[in-house]
Amino acid sequence: MSVTSTAPVSAPVHTAQALRTLYFVRAAFSLVWASLLLLLAPASPALTTTLLLLYPAWDVLATVGDIRANRGAGSQLPQYVNIAVGSLTTLAVGLALRSGVPTVLVVYGVWAALTGLIQLLLGLRRRRQLGGQWPMILSGGQSVLAGVSFIVMAHAPKMGVANLAGYAAFGAFYFLLAALRLRKAAYIVRTVRPGN
Repeated sequence: MSVTSTAPVSAPVHTAQALRTLYFVRAAFSLVWASLLLLLAPASPALTTTLLLLYPAWDVLATVGDIRANRGAGSQLPQYVNIAVGSLTTLAVGLALRSGVPTVLVVYGVWAALTGLIQLLLGLRRRRQLGGQWPMILSGGQSVLAGVSFIVMAHAPKMGVANLAGYAAFGAFYFLLAALRLRKAAYIVRTVRPGN
């Protein structure tokens, strides 16, 4: 028979709990963003512009939350690189909007590929410490592929910004899976047998 430990929460458990909360928030944001983009892209260029600028800016804020959740958990260089990339992407999207949809898709493609690579590397590193990272590893790999496809198909006649909604929706799915996996990992670490 196992019992929940009454000892102070260990650093990996605290990190897993903080990341789980962040992943739930990120999943919800991505779903709302994707839904709004699908609904508003054909009808409201001004709101679509706002949404396109908001997504990379939100990723920067979420990465700051990731850094806070992982305080003291080793090098955070990948997260800081991600903040720089996301900040530059927000500026680049603002400039690309003047040139049209193909340029916006190229910017999003480069961003998706770079942040996907960072996410893939972070997932591989955190897998040893926290477990429950395979959704983030898959999401990072898929993001790299999606980024390359956005760049390749940017000038395709039927390629529009609404196609980015699918990218965000898949991201939401992976964040939700990662949050659920981290819940299980945190429970396993916190549960100890009497006498241990």
